[in-house]
Amino acid sequence: MCKLGRYVSGNSPEWEAVRLTAGKRNKWFTPEFIEIATQNLFRQFLQEESLQAWAEHYDIAQNKEQIRTVGIIMAGNIPMVGFHDLLAVFISGHRQKIKLSSKDDILMGHLAEWLIKEDRECAKLIEISENLKECDAYIATGSGQSSRYFEYYFAKYPHIIRPSKTSVALLTGNETTAELDKLSDDIHLYFGLGCRNVTQLILPAGYDFKPLMDALSKYAHLRDHHAYGNNYDYRLAILLLDRSKFLQGHHILLTENDSPFSPISMLHYRYYSDQTNTEEILQKTEGIQCIVGKGHTAFGQAQSPELNDYADGVDTMEFLQSI
Repeated sequence: MCKLGRYVSGNSPEWEAVRLTAGKRNKWFTPEFIEIATQNLFRQFLQEESLQAWAEHYDIAQNKEQIRTVGIIMAGNIPMVGFHDLLAVFISGHRQKIKLSSKDDILMGHLAEWLIKEDRECAKLIEISENLKECDAYIATGSGQSSRYFEYYFAKYPHIIRPSKTSVALLTGNETTAELDKLSDDIHLYFGLGCRNVTQLILPAGYDFKPLMDALSKYAHLRDHHAYGNNYDYRLAILLLDRSKFLQGHHILLTENDSPFSPISMLHYRYYSDQTNTEEILQKTEGIQCIVGKGHTAFGQAQSPELNDYADGVDTMEFLQSI
């Protein structure tokens, strides 16, 4: 895995070609965002010291007696989002059969194939397959509808099923310019398509939007992206036709809405009166992946999870140790 880290952090012609092909296949995988995802992968997941501490925390035996086969159905909403599951199963010592997302089959497929080619032992542990039958356990990520199907289909097997989630930011109104700048990253990275992207702001009454709007303008260039720009124009037209109240930025539209899920190019917000009570409610709310703000996930870190930042708060390594 450390060798893989050195590979993806380099600029070999092979890796550059793969990244270019992935961007052509998926219009949302821009060079800018593939590079950010790659650097996060290298820094957060593929450092020897971090990997060693992670493995030691779970007391993983050197020679695992009970090797199982784990089927993984990967998401593809942002570049290489499924890598953490591949890594966890690999470190646990189990075999894995991976069904790649059609949205991210180039990048994730290449990383899996690189490992297989690098070491013959990896070839025994990693398999890319469209058919995930005859597995002992499953990890599946998908939409709300597909997750219900997964729950039914994999009910008799040990499983982790992850439905669609999103993230919110709880603001006090006293955020610094630097914090708002980092919050803009949490909102805009990967066009806001990740479950850790902030798609709703929870604000105190009387909130001053001007400093926030200035910070959001950092990503004004997203309007030039064809698909993103089309989404913006469509959402703006709907708001105007409905005579809705909204705040308009060059590339983003803010509307008051209780739903934490907002579409591409839009950002929802709502107000609170009691911060402590709001925090307690948010921590119990289904569909919330993480809360960004003081005392929670730090500004700018939503899309830089560490090895033990497990999706949905379910410890993947503990699950893998138990099967």
